[in-house]
Amino acid sequence: MSEVEEATAGRNSAVAASLKTEDGWIFCKGIKADDRQAFMHRNEAAVNPFLPKDVAPRLLWQVDTGGWLLLGFEHVPGQHADFSPGSSDLPSVADAVRTITTTDAPSALSVKREMGKQWAAALDGELNLDLPDDAHAWSKENAATVAEWARRAPAYMSGSTLIHSDLNPFNFLVADRARVVDWAWWRTGAPWVDVAQVAVRLIAAGHHPSDAEAWAEQLDAFRTAAPDGITAYSASLVRMWERKFAGTDATEGARRWFEYRLGNC
Repeated sequence: MSEVEEATAGRNSAVAASLKTEDGWIFCKGIKADDRQAFMHRNEAAVNPFLPKDVAPRLLWQVDTGGWLLLGFEHVPGQHADFSPGSSDLPSVADAVRTITTTDAPSALSVKREMGKQWAAALDGELNLDLPDDAHAWSKENAATVAEWARRAPAYMSGSTLIHSDLNPFNFLVADRARVVDWAWWRTGAPWVDVAQVAVRLIAAGHHPSDAEAWAEQLDAFRTAAPDGITAYSASLVRMWERKFAGTDATEGARRWFEYRLGNC
């Protein structure tokens, strides 16, 4: 190894860096094997052989020794995606998401990781709690409506498609095309979910909800989805993100989207 470039983004690894070896560059990420978040790295290693090769970097090796779990990936060039209005990255992002939405989830893995069941469990816990004090005033004033719509979301999320489930700009690397990284939270479910994940991030980046939906509707997975399912999903994001990410652009994007969809129901 002759050069090391530490990663500038990412929060779930104790080690994350690009390494220059005699065989070329690789990307290495790792964590203590007994860390409570080590399961994420194991999830990512397990699913990697089943991911679309023109979208996801290949896992080259896995080392679990000396108390550390390390993963070595194909090194891919690029910058994190720009989701702002007018960005030249958005067509490449759409191409990558289209590929994911037309990829079957791996049936060879014993753990199916069903999106609908996972979302239902998370919502069951959330809806039994009062909104946090720092939730947005609109969310508090409309708490009953948000909850009513949110609890419907899991019923629309089942399916057999591969889902990344965390398609924020930092999980895209864009050069000549867009690649998608950090598959620790992969799921099995309805193909529109990942498109909706991008749509809400577009709104958070400054797009009007109608423009974000226009971007999403170029993808069959979103265009053919049940409208009530999309509305329910946006409500569920508001409810869960008000606790996890209160005051952030992402939560504000979810709130703006749900409010927009209510006006079009």
